[in-house]
Amino acid sequence: MNRHINACIGAGMLLVLAACGSSNNNVPAPEVKVTELAAGVYAVATGDASTPEAGKYYAASDGSRLLVLNNSSAQASALYRREGNGSWQMTPTAKQNTTLDLLNSSAVPSTVLNVTSVARSYMVRLSSGTAAAFTISSAGDIVAGATTCKLTGKLSTSTLPNTLKASLTASSCGDLPAQSEGYLVADSDYAPATFRLLTSSGSTLVDLWAYAE
Repeated sequence: MNRHINACIGAGMLLVLAACGSSNNNVPAPEVKVTELAAGVYAVATGDASTPEAGKYYAASDGSRLLVLNNSSAQASALYRREGNGSWQMTPTAKQNTTLDLLNSSAVPSTVLNVTSVARSYMVRLSSGTAAAFTISSAGDIVAGATTCKLTGKLSTSTLPNTLKASLTASSCGDLPAQSEGYLVADSDYAPATFRLLTSSGSTLVDLWAYAE
């Protein structure tokens, strides 16, 4: 009888522990909300009116969105993105529910970007000050150059204006993550840079300005 009671108690404890474990795993991720704009490209500002933070907002007709905010050094400080009509994601990762309201927005010219239009050789400067060379083929392959930092990957079409989807692999590139996903973003006001590679891995944000060789 005692063995039976002990077995029942043990099974009960296992059920309690399992329930506790499952409840922890079911904690919802923080919700991210961003002001909705119609399809197109916009110069935007957010934050406090006295110290606004500038950025660009890219919107596609299928619901996809990309918002990049820049710091005073013209480097990306945060990315907000959405695939189709899914949920908004933020990099660095949101730790609590976040609502981003835009102070203002102004539509700017947009274009449909294709891989062949960016097929040539480029150089980017890493945060360490060293350079990395690579070539983009007409098929969208990113091929590493002769520099120590090896950047490889793949570009593909995107529904977002002024962008291509980018998958990036980095080797011997200092603090760059080995794998990251995001976008190649081209804008006329990036000159003399041709485009930016805006990718992320977890909470790590990558912002590489590419200059044609």
